[in-house]
Parts: sequence; structure tokens; C-alpha cells
Amino acid sequence: MTGNSRKKGNGRGRGKQRARFTDASFAQNIRQRLRSDDILNAGALRSTHYVFIFFAIIAAVFFLRLVFLQVIVAGEYSAQAEESRTINFEISARRGTIYDRNGEILATSVDATTIYCNPTEVTDAKWESEQIQRILEGNAEDYEKLLSKDSTSFVYVKRQADVDKAEELKSLELDGIYFISDSRREYPHGATGGQVIGVCDVDGNGISGLELQYDEILRGTPGKYSGERGVKGTPIPGGVHEDSPAIDGEDIMVSLDIRLQDTMEAALSKQVTTYDSEHGSSVVMDADTGEIYAICSYPYLDPTNLSESLIGSDNLLAVTQPIEPGSSFKSVSALTVRDADAMGVDDTIFAPRELHADEYVITDAKWRPDVIYSLRDIISKSSNVGISLATEKAGFENLYNMINTCKLSEKTGVDYPGEAQGSMPKFNEWAKITGYNISFGQGITVTPLQMTRFYGVLATGGTLVQPHFLLMKPQTGEWIQYDSEKVIDNDQAIEDVNEMLRGVVTDGTGKKANIDGFCTVGKTSTAEIAENGGYAEDRYNLAFVGFIDNSNSNLVCYVGVNDVIYEGNVAEGFKDIMTSAIEQYNIVPN
Repeated sequence: MTGNSRKKGNGRGRGKQRARFTDASFAQNIRQRLRSDDILNAGALRSTHYVFIFFAIIAAVFFLRLVFLQVIVAGEYSAQAEESRTINFEISARRGTIYDRNGEILATSVDATTIYCNPTEVTDAKWESEQIQRILEGNAEDYEKLLSKDSTSFVYVKRQADVDKAEELKSLELDGIYFISDSRREYPHGATGGQVIGVCDVDGNGISGLELQYDEILRGTPGKYSGERGVKGTPIPGGVHEDSPAIDGEDIMVSLDIRLQDTMEAALSKQVTTYDSEHGSSVVMDADTGEIYAICSYPYLDPTNLSESLIGSDNLLAVTQPIEPGSSFKSVSALTVRDADAMGVDDTIFAPRELHADEYVITDAKWRPDVIYSLRDIISKSSNVGISLATEKAGFENLYNMINTCKLSEKTGVDYPGEAQGSMPKFNEWAKITGYNISFGQGITVTPLQMTRFYGVLATGGTLVQPHFLLMKPQTGEWIQYDSEKVIDNDQAIEDVNEMLRGVVTDGTGKKANIDGFCTVGKTSTAEIAENGGYAEDRYNLAFVGFIDNSNSNLVCYVGVNDVIYEGNVAEGFKDIMTSAIEQYNIVPN
């Protein structure tokens, strides 16, 4: 029994122990599970936090990007967008017309069309360039390069094209090709007067001649166009648009006579060809008014074909290039002699074959023995020695003063770009040889226009005028006034000089200038060419300048051919020009 009781007791005791063990394990398991759930919950919480942060960052990035786009760079992007669909160009003003003195059109603007392209809209540059070349001519490859340009929405295809050709091209409705109404400059008389009239660039700005001189009057004020266009180039309703209309330029009437200009250019060309030269100049000016009827320098400029015009043809040398005048300047010395009453027309002076001064020797152009010359002989035979001695007798200072009185070393003030000024040493720098040389036109320079103006003083009895082109502005009816000045009061001295110059034409070196039935007066010149501190051998500038005296006209004409390799006489050119003037203007002897 005792044993059994122990067994039962032992059994109950082990059962209780097992129960206690089970309860503890369960509790521990629960705690472990709780701890696991806490960990899981904590992890879950942490994961949720990370996701939240991630999405918050993304949201912040999008928000900042939105702020950047809509606030910081909104203006810039808006401008770029607008620029991509906006076209801007200048509207050319219609340039004023230039008329000659008789109302003939010398330069005018005609309707044209400027063609441009938006390369971003071109779908087949090669094919379109071939169509453009077929109508506008030119090079298809060049057009293709224009139509294929990157990073631009505007490029000129052809500026100032013919309206008819532009309309033909427009009918093809090529992608990206657009058209602007425009105008271009035309010169109806081509090369005749082209050098004087000048030319414009493609933008309508005068770049030479009278086109440049009166550019501000002629060109007007360009307009501006700015507008938004759609894909097909049509204006966007309500889009940006600014249209400032162009203000057309003003017309002018100038003193040129295109008919006499044509005669002059033909006559000068003949003389240049005769003497195998490359350069020459001619002028016809009204000594009463200063109006220049015709003027040119060879070679001539053709504004309708600039690519074929010779280099330098845009330079009107009659205005822009001073040269030593040579014997035509002896008229200035003769006037000095007579004004000082140092010699009468028929008073005589001993003229040796050679004249020595300051280690220099002066001779006449052709060999001769020692002779006695009257002042009339000196002029008609064009004696260097004779005029040197006659001028010395009058006083070199008087010659210097006469040159200044007649403004021969000053610009004439002609309304033409690039006028040159003559040159003369100051009187305190004159040696004896200087006075001698200047008396027959060496050591001093003048332009052909300046020389023409001096002979105008002889033609008018002592009045000096301002050479000019502009006469009036037709739209306003404004006639331009120019100054003139009486510079020589000794009428007898002028009459005597003119009488001697008449002898040059009737009995002297200028016989080829004589026109039957008219009293032609003038002076020839065969001037040596200054070069490297001395004078070139066997090269000369030939000239004749004069007018028809005692008539109802005081037109003065200069003809000169430069750099001739042998001596000659261009008085025939004067005769050709003035004979035409006599017919055109009904010039008759008084």
C-alpha cells in the first residue's frame, strides 16, 4: 500500500509539474509571439513610413519642377514658343525717283516680290529647290542649302524677284515658301549716266553717286512687320501682330541732261580709244548757274550689270581725282598778267630757248630757237618759257592771290560724294622754280571740275558759281538755291584773256575745237605726269577746256584723257560734245 501510495503520489506530482511546465511554455510562447508581432508591426510601420517619404519626395520633385516651369522659366519658354511661330521682317520703303532736267527717269523703284522660306516646314528640300531653280534660275544646290538650314525659321530665297516669276512660283504652293511685297531699283538708261546716278544695295540704301548723296531724301523710312503665323504661314487670329507701314521716299530732279550725257560718253570713249588710254573725264557745266548738264569718267558704270562693270568705274574722277592741269592753267596766269597790267595782249617779251632757275631748266614742249613773243603768242603757242617770264613780271604773289581768289585750290562744294581738294604750296614756300612751274600748271593740282569752274569765271565775266546737281524736289515744289560770287571785277582783263583763247582755236594748238559760225575759245593741255618726285617720261594727261563766247549760252566743256603714251590733242572731243549742245539748246551767236 505504501508502495502504491507513492506511485500515485509520484504520479500526481509529475502531472502537476508537466502542467506547470506547459503553462510557462505557453506564456513564453505568447510573449515571443507578442514580441514577433511587435517587430512585425514595427517593421510594417517603418515600411509605411518609407513609402510615405518616397512618395513625398516624388511629389516634391514634381512640385518644384512645376514651379520651375511655370514661374522661373515660364517667360523664357513662352518667348521661345512665340519666336518659333513669329516672323519679323522690315518692310522696304519705296525709294524716290530721280529725274533729269527734262523729266526723264534716271532711277526709279518698281514692284517686286521677296521670297523667303521657313526650313522647318519644308518636306522635300531637293525637289522644292529644283522647282525654284526652274522658275527663278540660279543654282538648285544653293537653294537646297537654304531650304535645309537648321535652327532657323526664316531665310531669304530670293530678294526683289520679278513679280511675274514670284506669282508663278507661288502657284506651286511649295511647303514653307512665302512671299512679301517689295520693290527694287531700276535704271532705264543703263550705263548712260550710271556712274553719276550711282547704285543702291539690296536693302535700298544708296552706296554711290547721287543715290548716296541724297540717300536720306530718297530712301524714306522702312516699316516693320511682326506677326504670329500657323503651320501654313497664315496669320493666327488674335496673335501677336505689329505692322508699321513704310513711308515712301521723296523724288528729286537733277541738272543732268541724259541726252547730252549720252553724247559726252560716246565722245570721251572715242578719245580714250584713239589714244589707247584707260581713263578720261569730261564735264559740261552752265557757268551762269553752276548746273552740271553732263559729267563722266571713263570707264563707265552700268548699274544694271554691276558684275560686268570694270573696277573703279564707280569713281567719278572728274570730281574725286586732282591732277596737274598743265597748259590749260596758263589762262589763270594770263588773267593774272592782265589783271596786274604787267603786259598788254600784244606787248612782247624775250623768250629764250631755255630758262634756268634754281638748278632747273625750263623749255617749251617742242624745240625752238630764242624768240620774241607777245602775250598773245605765248598763249596761242602754249609757251612754258613765255608764260613763266610774263607771270614773273606780274609778280608770283599776284598769281598766288589769283588762284585763291578763284578758289582753285579749294573744293567746289559740289553735291557729290568724295570730292577731292586741289593742292598748292603756301606762298612762303615758293622758290623761283615753283612760280615758274605753277604758271604753266605744274606743281599744283586741281580736279577737272575745278578747272571747268575757273573757265566759267571767264565765260561769265568774273562770276564764280557753285557746281551742283540737285535742282528741285517735285513733291514739294522746292527749288534749291545756290550761291554765286563776283570774284573778278576787271572786265577788260577777262575780255583780253578770252580774245587770246580765241586765237588758240583759230591759229594755235586748239584748231580741232573750232565750230563754224561760233566763237569758240579754249586751251589745250599736254601735262606731264608727276611720279616718284619727278615726272614720268613719255606719258601725259591731255585736255581741252573752253566755251562758246558771245552766244546765248555759257556752257563750259572740259575733255581730258589720262596717261597717254604720246602727245596729242583732244580738242575734237570738245567739238563733238558742244556741237550736240548747240543743236539741243538752240545756242546761237549774239
